Amino acid sequence: MMSAYRVLTAGLSPLAPLLLQWRLARGKEDGSRLRERLGYASLTRPGERLAWLHGASVGESLALMPVVERMTARGFRVLLTTGTTSSAAILETRLPAGAAHQYVPWDAPRFVRRFLEHWRPNLVLIAESELWPNLLHEVHARSIPLMLVNARLSQRSFERWLKAPGLIRAMLSRVDLTLAQTEDDARRFEYLGAPRVQVAGNLKYDVAALPVDSTELARLRVAIGARPVWLAASTHPGEEVIAAEVHAMLRQAMPNLLTIVAPRHAIRGAEIAGLAARRGIAAVQRSLGNSLDSGTAFYVADTMGELGLFYRLANVVFVGKSLGGASGGQNPIEAAKLGATVLHGPHVANFAEVYRALDEAHGALEVHDAQSLAEALHGVLSDPALLRQMAGAAGDTVGAFSGATDAILLALEPWIMQMQVENR
Repeated sequence: MMSAYRVLTAGLSPLAPLLLQWRLARGKEDGSRLRERLGYASLTRPGERLAWLHGASVGESLALMPVVERMTARGFRVLLTTGTTSSAAILETRLPAGAAHQYVPWDAPRFVRRFLEHWRPNLVLIAESELWPNLLHEVHARSIPLMLVNARLSQRSFERWLKAPGLIRAMLSRVDLTLAQTEDDARRFEYLGAPRVQVAGNLKYDVAALPVDSTELARLRVAIGARPVWLAASTHPGEEVIAAEVHAMLRQAMPNLLTIVAPRHAIRGAEIAGLAARRGIAAVQRSLGNSLDSGTAFYVADTMGELGLFYRLANVVFVGKSLGGASGGQNPIEAAKLGATVLHGPHVANFAEVYRALDEAHGALEVHDAQSLAEALHGVLSDPALLRQMAGAAGDTVGAFSGATDAILLALEPWIMQMQVENR
């Protein structure tokens, strides 16, 4: 199956420019950097030791930031690749000195070879479960140390890979070390054929608190005043409808309620404002330059890179991709670190461990529909002592799980030391 995949992707690679143009027209590619997807570099390779780190999108790449910072401190230059325009925009302001971003090449043999021939990494770290056959094969063929870090494999993905056991075993056999998030993840990787697996924890607990523009934070706090406020964060289609319904339910009991919706994809801002308007709720879009004032009831935070601002403004955060049509959940750690009480739906398989810990510590609460979300919001927003207690429990819980960065760097030490010896 590995050979068949390589032949198929090699045969289809001439169609890549057409597909890139199709994706560009839909806002899924960066027009100024399309060639990076074909393996052409837009930057010069630095002369020093180079570590290549890859994360699929925003969440995976931000989780790698503690490792990026530690690797640059050890004298490595770091190349961080991702596959989405949203991640590139955020990383532009987050990467430390000594680190650079490129788009990951599409997984065709010629594109991956072109990428590797230019960058010649000394070490490759791939986050979570970004398992691309050609990438793994070409890195292994060059005898470059290859590790999966912050590795996770959901039960659903595990069951899918069981239908292609030869392919996944061939892919994992090319990985020198798998550093899994949990014991369950480790067992799944081992069963599928990963030769060396350790549990190192979840890097997302180690990521620094999201940044914020302090001037804008102060301005918005004055504008909001003492009003009750909640945030629906990283929402997906269906969940914004629920947010509007909840706001309508609570208007009578809480006439000054401010609802903020920060969709996972900012491009959907106008759509969300429209669905609120159809329910008789006047919505304001941040992307249009509209300010939040004492009369704003429903604020659509349809901008990139500002979740740190809105987590600090909201007393309660509903974390999306857990209640609407999409499922799997989004990361609640960032909200908990910034002192928010966390609410979430039942569909949180991608972050099952942290949600379970938050729920058990009474730092989060599961809801099942608009009615139960409205009841939960009314309960915590009406009880300041309960709100403080839950927020404190959430912060303590996520703080107790830190340490994955240290575990990962310790596991990588033999390879790092070997490179230091070879460079003398």
